[in-house]
Amino acid sequence: MKTLIRNVTAVLMDEANTVLEHANVVIEDASILSVSTAEPEGFIPLELDGKGKVLLPGFVNAHTHVPMTAMRGYGDGHDLQDWLEHFIFPTEARWDDKAVACCADLGLAEMIASGVTTIADMYMRTGVIAQRAAAAGINANLCVGGVLFSDEFDPHTHSDCIAHRTLTEEWHNYNNGQIRIDASIHGEYTSNHKLWQWMADFARDHHQGMHVHISETKKEHRDAIARHGKTPIQILNDYGVWDTRAIAAHCVWTTPEDWAIMAQKGISCVHNPVSNLKLGSGIAPIAAMQKAGVNVALGTDGVSSNNATDFFGDLKLASMLQNGANCDPLATLPADALRMATVNGGKALGRKTGRIAPGYDADLILVDFDAPNLIPCHDVISNLVYAAHGSNVVMNMARGKVIYKDGKFLTIDIERVKREVRQYALPLLFPHK
Repeated sequence: MKTLIRNVTAVLMDEANTVLEHANVVIEDASILSVSTAEPEGFIPLELDGKGKVLLPGFVNAHTHVPMTAMRGYGDGHDLQDWLEHFIFPTEARWDDKAVACCADLGLAEMIASGVTTIADMYMRTGVIAQRAAAAGINANLCVGGVLFSDEFDPHTHSDCIAHRTLTEEWHNYNNGQIRIDASIHGEYTSNHKLWQWMADFARDHHQGMHVHISETKKEHRDAIARHGKTPIQILNDYGVWDTRAIAAHCVWTTPEDWAIMAQKGISCVHNPVSNLKLGSGIAPIAAMQKAGVNVALGTDGVSSNNATDFFGDLKLASMLQNGANCDPLATLPADALRMATVNGGKALGRKTGRIAPGYDADLILVDFDAPNLIPCHDVISNLVYAAHGSNVVMNMARGKVIYKDGKFLTIDIERVKREVRQYALPLLFPHK
């Protein structure tokens, strides 16, 4: 099946940050076949009119906790530890599969509507999330976020090891790689060397990536040094955790010595600027990390610590935050931020997505540049980063299939989802409200 997106302004996300006007982009099945200003040859059964619109690669949300949409705004105004212990953890103890399913659908719908085509999600009841992501048509790297609070460890009975093995057997590389399973450690401070070694070995033996929270807060970072004489990046490196494609979420308090390891090992940092600012965790030194050779992708974190997953909001903040923190208006240019949200995210997740080029996955979004907030347009990339909103997305295509168009969800029954969230999930999770 071929699809043509005709006469569109295409942001290719190549090394030159090319913006190609009057482009014709041909998609065959799940991949991009050609990108050209020439008229394509042969009959193409499906055409989409791109006039007045900008085509760019779908966004890669490289660190999420999708079902946490249920906790939007819950416990706001508390520090991280108080928020987790007195609001989030007690609520999470009430989850069941039906609640996770509808709240995951709600989170996926919000992301899809703002142009996300690929996610990396870490959460519990991960098999349910895999089912919902597969049905929604979105690409997903999923993991359980392994924890271990005891010195006693048997991988045959440990719940997170069992969950990870089951996920791998049932979902890894499902539908030609639409769903992939990554090994995971929730964080250095929620586990110990026995789980680190097991996850590292499992990832190596099963050709999986790794997903870890790293140095999100000053306390987390300093406590690791007090325990081990090393930072979280450094101590996990001793156990082979980074001997695979890996993403490290947050990295707010990482050091130049950490960055050297990250650059050498190919560890991608996932920047979560909104969450880090809201929780008072700090500002990740992204500009310095990039200069040190670290690949930086972009994430929203959970809605519970962001309150939204309109990815354009995170994109704009990621572009401006380093400029303010470094008192340098050139610290992060709009194209740099857009690369975090697209091609860098694809690299971080080991996927051929994030560019408009032959052979890349047909993960594409259309943005309506006739919207009032995008007029005039002196620079397409600048408008996308600084002026666009999720509401400007008029089409989301994942793996060559249109999953959202003109405000309508084509793979999610949004009315059912809203009804189940309101009538089932919220009363279950918040029984006293």
